[in-house]
Amino acid sequence: MALISHIFIVVWLVYLWATMRYSVQMFQQNSYRVERYNRWLKQSGEWRMHPNMVAMLSAILFKVALHWGTLAVFGVWMLIIAISEFAIKYKLPVVYTMRVKRLIATRLILTAAIVTLVHIYAVEYTLTVMMLLTLDYWTVIANAINKPLEAAITRWYYNDAKRMLRSMPNLKIIGITGSFGKTSTKHFLYRILSEKYNVLMTPGNFNTTLGVVRTVREHLKPHHEVFIVEMGAKQRGDIKEICDLVEPQMGIVTSVGEMHLETFGTIEGVAQTKFELIDALPAGGVGVVNIDSEAARRYMEQNNYNVVTYGIESKTADYRAVDVVYSEVETRFAVEHNGIKDDNYVTHILGRGNILNITAALAVAEAMGVGVEARRRAVKQIEQVEHRLSMRRQGGITILDDAYNSNPTGAKMALEVLAGFTTEGARYVVTPGFVEMGAKQYENNKAFGVDIAMSHADRVYVVNEVNREAICEGLREGGYPEERVATVASFSEAMADLQPRLKIGDVVLYENDLPDSFK
Repeated sequence: MALISHIFIVVWLVYLWATMRYSVQMFQQNSYRVERYNRWLKQSGEWRMHPNMVAMLSAILFKVALHWGTLAVFGVWMLIIAISEFAIKYKLPVVYTMRVKRLIATRLILTAAIVTLVHIYAVEYTLTVMMLLTLDYWTVIANAINKPLEAAITRWYYNDAKRMLRSMPNLKIIGITGSFGKTSTKHFLYRILSEKYNVLMTPGNFNTTLGVVRTVREHLKPHHEVFIVEMGAKQRGDIKEICDLVEPQMGIVTSVGEMHLETFGTIEGVAQTKFELIDALPAGGVGVVNIDSEAARRYMEQNNYNVVTYGIESKTADYRAVDVVYSEVETRFAVEHNGIKDDNYVTHILGRGNILNITAALAVAEAMGVGVEARRRAVKQIEQVEHRLSMRRQGGITILDDAYNSNPTGAKMALEVLAGFTTEGARYVVTPGFVEMGAKQYENNKAFGVDIAMSHADRVYVVNEVNREAICEGLREGGYPEERVATVASFSEAMADLQPRLKIGDVVLYENDLPDSFK
């Protein structure tokens, strides 16, 4: 019995680590926000389906915690679950930041303390409590314990970044926000401004307050002349918080769309948050707004903002991309401003959305004194931004990678590129649709299905369950043949079916990719 107990404890520790790591991973993917994590628990079914909940209830019901048979059954069962968890290859594995390490340490210390106390004072409930301590909500409890410490650490880092920015009064700071297009616009603006200035931009998806703080403290140097700050938002006040830190002199709003409606509530709430960047600009600051985005244009007009506008469709835009000509290898266009047409722009970047983003960057570059020849040269040398409608070829097969896109407007533009692609091969679409759209999610994914049906795609892979019903209904409404629709549980399953079908000349569009927190 003693040997079995010791083996059981080792197995339980392995199981605890497997379930705790997964819980922390999902907490991290939900931006360490308790409300989002709780919503994920409900939507994913983890709160009622997780195996350790069943184990805990079994221990309570049978009250045979110290019986060797119970320990053996539970031990084998936990070992199987732990091994299967370790075998999963996640798209976004947990990143062991200092915050994550502190969270894990707190949870382990809490677990050890509780198990010790129970074993001393109520040994008959040891197994029940051990299983209870593997539940997901202990991550939330550990986070609550760490909250004062995390707040103090964050405040110190924030104040240090603020001090560094104040020490560089001549630094030109440009904010970029929007429901979509902000990352591509950031990269394009960085390339164009680099013709004249020494430029720093926030790397990757460092578009939160802490991401900007980290960029300032780790990357900002005295020789930098321009700092381009991407600003993301999950709820109201997020953009303002970043602006309070960096105090931008210029700002670009690339779009206002139905993203994160679960937290914003309405499209007006999204617009109000995005325009926190324009509100933060000083007197004489320059705001640049995409008025092809209907919600952005409407909010701008309702609130009488005095900004520079840009677009392709909108003929009243201050900067308007015109004479756009697409080919498989390049896009040519011109930009009209104040009745003057700057032509001969050439880029290897695909899609109408990216021409919009380049136009925004050109408007800012002109305001900052970058000459037209330098702008043309930079646009021609702009490189594709990975996973944002980038194109690559693999063995004669063309891959249109739009895996980071998660909005209806951008997806529609990607489908336009797919439909206009000159090829004798087949066209494939692989997508899970859009998420975090609140009440609009079903409607938007259904419309997306209709758009796919019109895109000349030869086969469609609907990945994951979250939007399956909506996308398939849209495909049916668009008259798309059901036998050419494959519903799969994962990207890997889609690839297993797609790979044997591919031949030279085929085109594959990857439209969005959801994190592991979506099933």
